[in-house]
Amino acid sequence: MIKQLRKVGNSNALILDKPILELLGLEEDGQVQLTIQDGNLIVTPAFPDTVSEADVEENLEYILKKRADVLKRLAK
Repeated sequence: MIKQLRKVGNSNALILDKPILELLGLEEDGQVQLTIQDGNLIVTPAFPDTVSEADVEENLEYILKKRADVLKRLAK
């Protein structure tokens, strides 16, 4: 997926769509940890919740069904 950086004041912002936030378990105004590894930017939740594998599968299935059209457009 390719995203466009947006000018915000004197900085640039990376806008994350709601389905991406849902997949990461993040909410609006959530905090993320940024790591640079081998020239790649890695974004992870700063305070991830501990969840079971069954919960992940259940929620992923729900998100994929509910947001299928958005995810298809994002994949283009």
